[in-house]
Amino acid sequence: MYLQHFGLTHAPLGKQCKKLWDGGQLKPLQQKFQWLLDSPGVGILTAEPGLGKTAILRHITSTLNTHQYKVVYISETDFSRLEFYRQLSVAFGLQPRYRRTQQWKELKERIVDLMDNKHILPILIIDEAQNLSHQFWCDFPSFLNFSFDSRDMMTIWFLGHPILDIILSRVVYEALQSRIQVRHQLQSINNPQAFSEFVKYGLQEAGAQQTLLSDSGIELVRIASQGKPRLVHRLLVASLQIAADRNLNHLPDDTIQDAIAMLQK
Repeated sequence: MYLQHFGLTHAPLGKQCKKLWDGGQLKPLQQKFQWLLDSPGVGILTAEPGLGKTAILRHITSTLNTHQYKVVYISETDFSRLEFYRQLSVAFGLQPRYRRTQQWKELKERIVDLMDNKHILPILIIDEAQNLSHQFWCDFPSFLNFSFDSRDMMTIWFLGHPILDIILSRVVYEALQSRIQVRHQLQSINNPQAFSEFVKYGLQEAGAQQTLLSDSGIELVRIASQGKPRLVHRLLVASLQIAADRNLNHLPDDTIQDAIAMLQK
């Protein structure tokens, strides 16, 4: 109802956004992503929940040539290491096995086949990586060992909360640390001017033809959301819904405050 009321094509700053706003964090990550395409290895992307880690990598990978790259995304990480590799096998078109040795063998053969025969680089994106088990972190470097550890056959991105960096700094995981080539941490959008540009971009990208929030309204959203894009999206949608129910053509400050109070309950 609120979309039609305000003439929007989709929810502002939601998953239907066709182009991400870049306040200076997107380009450096795109550069690091390209580094790991040119020189396959391990990358770490961390951020507080709601800052858009997954959305950014989804955007970056959507432009890749499927004849050159195979992107595999896994987010179910709070399971045993065998379950993880079974998931990975299914994603690579293999049958899940009950023995990890057999699963590894078939997976590594498929990866070698992709690289050597089809000339396709596998890109593995593991979300919520802070939930992976101790056993996984210990043996994953062995999984990455191809041809007497003389070849890098895939690119891996671990996505997680900032605690992921603390987990991987432990001495016991030194073998994996040595394989990490790039690190990147996303920050919340705290600068008032940048945040204002972010909100206005989100509304315009969704089809808004006029200014819907005052400067004070944008500041209310900034403080309440702590500059986290996911929370900004939820606050804007709630505000738009309340305003549509009240037959308003903009978002007054009191409407935004009502949306904030509703989401805090």
